[in-house]
Amino acid sequence: MADALPAFPIAPNRGLGWMNLGASLHAILTRLKSQPQLYPQIDLSYSVAEPVLELIVLNLPANGLRLRFDGPDQRLRLIEIIDFSKSSFTYKSQDLVRRSGSSNEAIPEWVPGPSFKHLYNRLFGPSYPGEYIPPSSGDIQGTYVLSWPGLAATFDIKHKSWSEKADFVSLLSSSVASPATSLAIFSGSSWPEVRTSLYTKRPQLPRSLALAGKSAETVPDEVEEVVIHGSGRLELFRRTSSSFTIGLNETTPQDLVAELGPPDAIFRKPGNGLSIHAGVASSKPRRPSISPGLDPHLAEHEQSSAKSYTDDSENETSNIEEAQDDESTSEAFYNYFHHGFDVLVSTSQSRRSTSKETPADFVVTKVFLHSNIPGSYSFNRHRRSRWRIALDGNGQSLELTSEMRFKQVSDVLKEVWHSSYRDAEEEKRMQRGMVLNRGWGVGDSPESSIELLGGFEEGPSPQDQGSINAGAQASLPNMSNTELFGFPGLLFEVLKKDTISCLTVYQHEA
Repeated sequence: MADALPAFPIAPNRGLGWMNLGASLHAILTRLKSQPQLYPQIDLSYSVAEPVLELIVLNLPANGLRLRFDGPDQRLRLIEIIDFSKSSFTYKSQDLVRRSGSSNEAIPEWVPGPSFKHLYNRLFGPSYPGEYIPPSSGDIQGTYVLSWPGLAATFDIKHKSWSEKADFVSLLSSSVASPATSLAIFSGSSWPEVRTSLYTKRPQLPRSLALAGKSAETVPDEVEEVVIHGSGRLELFRRTSSSFTIGLNETTPQDLVAELGPPDAIFRKPGNGLSIHAGVASSKPRRPSISPGLDPHLAEHEQSSAKSYTDDSENETSNIEEAQDDESTSEAFYNYFHHGFDVLVSTSQSRRSTSKETPADFVVTKVFLHSNIPGSYSFNRHRRSRWRIALDGNGQSLELTSEMRFKQVSDVLKEVWHSSYRDAEEEKRMQRGMVLNRGWGVGDSPESSIELLGGFEEGPSPQDQGSINAGAQASLPNMSNTELFGFPGLLFEVLKKDTISCLTVYQHEA
């Protein structure tokens, strides 16, 4: 017997089955990839030129679905049923499409969409008149879009039969109109009202599938945005709860767990590796480097949170204290994939114990904010983390954001720190990027990460539109290098298209 069709209840203004409007791309993709028998093909399309600003489209051809996400926040904004044959769709326990015979036992080659009468009389009820879209030159059929709160259906109509004075109920009920060719699910009162702000207004539902229908009292609230204030302070703004501030060399692992919940994974970092910021940790009395650690002779490849992405058995979070008490390491990564960042927990520079008999205090020393750029090496290991850098310069407040090109960010930071350089030669030297190769791997480090992630560049095509099969991302061609650029307290990993892949925030010693 053939497998039954996947079943999806339709919830206007909310979503389709478990796919909630507002859910993050990371959450949706993770769920889809965990069930390959139900979702055998996952195609992702994005703009190579503007991967952060343009829409991201997720196609599920085997299920007849298309999902659209905004670029800056990577949240689900529109669900489209484009093939009614591939899955079973219901509304209030009634089938969206009438099937003959035992329809759930075998997947037919094709069935028509629901008729207007079925939608109007049995499912969604009366509606206001919709919109008619004339055909392009040479086509004989136009398109009529009829919407209800949170839903919109599309019908093909013979253009010669269309009239502004026509009664849409009679027209869509007649033979000049086809059954519905697609059905869209969105958040809003009607399609004409919401389409202009569909990808910009704040979604009502959370990014996390686990948070949907639950409160922050039972599940840790999600982080909406991270604001970097300088002096080693990061303010985490949350969806419903009050903000939480991480102070580098102050916030403890216990503070993190109390505010953010236990990490998704913990990776213990070997204690013998030099940090990319080795210049900051130097015990020699010297003037701090403007771009610490960018000297390739000081940097050794280190393990990072990447290890935990594929080895869940070694990264259970049941024992938080074990990461601190393990004598083989003085540092550990707390991986918050669903929040979009990693946290490095280690002994504080100012509180480090000089006696082996006295346990050292563990605190947060670095935070890694991941951009989740489609086509990059680290894509979908974290959800996208949005951030702002708050600056005061020339008597005015400035803000740099995660949506900016790195050149925009760099130009501002260069101006802010211009007076800190000894001379023009030092300024030029410190602003030069250090190249990283993410494809070779060194030693036990899965990505030669130097505490960062990144690597794949444009995806499979040099065209303006990239497209990847999420189930076979490891085989993508065009693997490229990334570059590191440093400023006091900030380290940027940048892709070739001038897109910021990861921002590391660390304590700058002035």
